Amino acid sequence: MKKEVILVIGSNGQIGTALLPVLKGAYGAANVVSSDLRAPIVESGIFETLDATNADQLANVVRKYRVTQIYHLAAILSAKGEADPLWAWDLNMKTLLNVFEVARENQLDKVFVPSSIAVFGASAPVTDTPQLTYLDPATVYGVSKVAAENWSVYYHKKYGLDVRSLRYPGVISYETMPGGGTTDYAVDIFHKAVLGEEYECFLKEDTSLPMIYMPDATRATLELMEAESDKIKIRSSYNLAGMSFTPAELLSCIQSILPHFSSTFKPDFRQTIADSWPNSIDDSMARQQWGWKPIYDLSSMTKDMIEQLTKKYTLEIAHESNRQA
Repeated sequence: MKKEVILVIGSNGQIGTALLPVLKGAYGAANVVSSDLRAPIVESGIFETLDATNADQLANVVRKYRVTQIYHLAAILSAKGEADPLWAWDLNMKTLLNVFEVARENQLDKVFVPSSIAVFGASAPVTDTPQLTYLDPATVYGVSKVAAENWSVYYHKKYGLDVRSLRYPGVISYETMPGGGTTDYAVDIFHKAVLGEEYECFLKEDTSLPMIYMPDATRATLELMEAESDKIKIRSSYNLAGMSFTPAELLSCIQSILPHFSSTFKPDFRQTIADSWPNSIDDSMARQQWGWKPIYDLSSMTKDMIEQLTKKYTLEIAHESNRQA
């Protein structure tokens, strides 16, 4: 069996932080290279400082470790991208094409490039948005992801590059802080709840959006990448779904565990972005072609988030107390 060596670009981000231990468990820590613009606060395993806009630097890392697969997770997200659209487009496209060219030139086995529900716009059905529909995104992040999906198909057809992708919904995780996404209210609200603080939500209370819990997201990613090539029929990006809920429904679920928690609702510019997205996703092609099935629903996700963040903040408080003693 061929030895696989994985390079994760953007490993300090929300998905990268959670995906690294999953990949190390599957392939061994010695066969997973993490990389980002800056070293993580707590280093674990092999790390390379890498600017993916620099093609030569990227190629050197690939050759140094004899990389066979790249997980390209670096990108400017929706809300942050709207603050400087040209910068977001330039970074997202430059890093993508560098990854594809380095993968092609070095004959890598596989490349993973995440997409997003941000590819959908006003023309897509709002409920049970299908795999195949018109894509007219409302943000530069969405525009760049549509372009990335088209480039993925191009590189697969023209060069035979095995590119695979998932259209992630909002990803909820306790491992990293919110990173500038429109769905990040569903992360931030848990931190406030566990800390006993009131939360001000930037979306309307009845705004339903598709979400997924990080353990399901990382499992889906690995299952997609480990599936036999002949099962991968979609080379743009697969729809992926976990659950859909509104801020009000999430608040109610949190209050069932933490009854004194409260939230207000003060929509800002992110409401317009959320209004352009689906409220539920049809991921039947992923289910049929490579066996995808989520485990977590709103209730089980909420319970685990609160348990994990309570542990996290308890440890931080204990550490600070010991440091000051």
